Amino acid sequence: MSVGPDRPANRLANETSPYLLQHARNPVDWFPWGDEALRKAADEDKPIFLSIGYAACHWCHVMERESFEDDSTAALMNEHFVAIKVDREERPDLDGIYMDAVQAMTGQGGWPLSAFLTPSGEPFYAGTYFPPEPRHGMPAFRDLLGGIAEAWRDRRDEVEGQGQRVATAIARASSVRSSGGALDETVVLAATATLRRTFDGRWGGFGGAPKFPQPMTLEFLLRRAVRGGPEATAALEAVTTTLDRMAAGGIYDHLGGGFARYSTDERWHVPHFEKMLYDNALLLQLYTRAWQVTGADRYRGVARETAEYLLREMQHPEGGFFSSQDADSEGIEGKFFTWSWAELTGLVGEPVARAFGATPDGNWTGEEGRTNVLWRPRSITEVAAETGRDAAEVRAEVEDARAVLFASREARVHPVTDDKVLAAWNGMAIAALAESGRVLDEPDHVTAASRAATFVLAHLRDPSGRLLRSWRNGVAGRPGFADDHALMASACLTLFETTFEVAWFDRATELTGELLRLFPDREDGGFFQTGADADALLVRPKELYDNATPSGNSVAADLLLRLSAFTGDATFEAEALSALRLVGDALDRAPGAFGQALCALDRLLGPARAVAIVGEPEHDDTQALVTAASRRRFRPNLVLAAAAADDADARRAVPLLRDRTAIDGRATAYVCEGFSCRLPVTDPDTLADQLGEAFGG
Repeated sequence: MSVGPDRPANRLANETSPYLLQHARNPVDWFPWGDEALRKAADEDKPIFLSIGYAACHWCHVMERESFEDDSTAALMNEHFVAIKVDREERPDLDGIYMDAVQAMTGQGGWPLSAFLTPSGEPFYAGTYFPPEPRHGMPAFRDLLGGIAEAWRDRRDEVEGQGQRVATAIARASSVRSSGGALDETVVLAATATLRRTFDGRWGGFGGAPKFPQPMTLEFLLRRAVRGGPEATAALEAVTTTLDRMAAGGIYDHLGGGFARYSTDERWHVPHFEKMLYDNALLLQLYTRAWQVTGADRYRGVARETAEYLLREMQHPEGGFFSSQDADSEGIEGKFFTWSWAELTGLVGEPVARAFGATPDGNWTGEEGRTNVLWRPRSITEVAAETGRDAAEVRAEVEDARAVLFASREARVHPVTDDKVLAAWNGMAIAALAESGRVLDEPDHVTAASRAATFVLAHLRDPSGRLLRSWRNGVAGRPGFADDHALMASACLTLFETTFEVAWFDRATELTGELLRLFPDREDGGFFQTGADADALLVRPKELYDNATPSGNSVAADLLLRLSAFTGDATFEAEALSALRLVGDALDRAPGAFGQALCALDRLLGPARAVAIVGEPEHDDTQALVTAASRRRFRPNLVLAAAAADDADARRAVPLLRDRTAIDGRATAYVCEGFSCRLPVTDPDTLADQLGEAFGG
């Protein structure tokens, strides 16, 4: 077997996706998804083998090493199939359609996604990872290839009939219509009760292993806590317990900041070591808001360290944010992040090693045997008591040790970074950094957010203003999706609320215009994932579930409700309601799958306040009012605009600012709800009192 640069390149060498480029020298005759591959399958009457994954996917790498780099396996694939490789992060539409097929046929999903299709794209057999030899009830991949090829040759009617049945099932599942049920407080109360029943009171999070952070679900519970009422205490406890356990676990990088994708156990101890931009953006925002609610400095610290990780390791020199970092380094999962006992004690001594949960025999069995995943199962106070030392002294020693260990780790071979820039994921990072910069008084965060938004709008938009999905090394990708437009528009709104530069509000309304032009389903409600200008696929999908990232429909609903508050335009609220009605019947039954939708519903239910501040944005009296409105406390359903009294551009762009005047030349705030406003105020404490009444004290 010859591997890597000694092989001739296949068609993937012309792609920009790091994931596709990883396969560019496989002996498999890979095609990217497109007309050439589909035409070849039809002309040669061959089934399609579709493989979907992403750059940070550990088992994708394993299947490549075991099968796609193997000459005999590749020969079988090339003889009997047209092989297509897809980066799920560039093509979430294809991933969504064929993941539905995998789940329909097997009852579960995951990556790598492996599907066999008719030349017209109908899936007739599907799964995920297949080993090179039979294992754990899974067939060997080579045997599977032979069996599928034989079935295609000898039992064509049966195969095509299966494909048609699966395609029909996918189409039926995609044709969701708006619910007629009430979207009211009973829905969110029932959703809260369901989450309480599945909450892990000991370790935090929901359910057992593997355990995912679920930041949108936790954000919904934080909103319930802020509202007050009988469920508020339990809701806040669920949030703080989870945030504390995650921050103490190995899922959190105690040396470099940031979170891994998920924990393989229920204790948050051993992560799947890949780091994703979207997880860290959503968690940065959540820890920032938790600090506002609780005042606990530990949340502020985690937020700052997560932001520092993003700025240090995930930002392109020109501003945009990269997509992910691999779980593997030197071909071994977790090697970059784990430590032997000898390494730790040699660098920082035994007490500190034990403070990080390490043991002489290791606390985890990795690919190279027993090793240690750093975590904090005991508090500094507990560690100090065990060793008979002063807690402050131990805390200082641990902090010093973090710097020593980080410097040592930097000399290792780093995991590979997937350096493509995705519009939707950058939208999440921009919004999180703009908000953390405003709330935590970190101007560097705001600067980074502004640079990233400028980058995306310069490099990931076509001349008409339509967003593109991805960019890498100067090459932009295919047309963007609903979530790209909604998340970037939302990010621009957050930048406006942070900087009060009216250009960001203009960009938000432009992107929302594209969302409303290209993606609505005027017949059944909500938004399609793909634009009206997209190529036809097996179905035109709708993204409904809030999984690792918020769905296009959920984030569109939240965006449109925010714009309705800024503009008073009821059309925006009607469009938002249309999106929420698609999932209305499921919100209380499966709240963990609709965290962002529940947050949007919370905004819809209100009270939603709009605050207009008239005053020079940089002046101290204006900033004091801004602090009272949006920095001092987490006010989830508030929108904020500020402009100088003579700023005609701001008044033109932002209806909330129109007809507002300053009192006696002082910065003045107006608190409005719907079509009425309270008396204007100039005192920050009076403003806080007005908002306190609105938001539960």
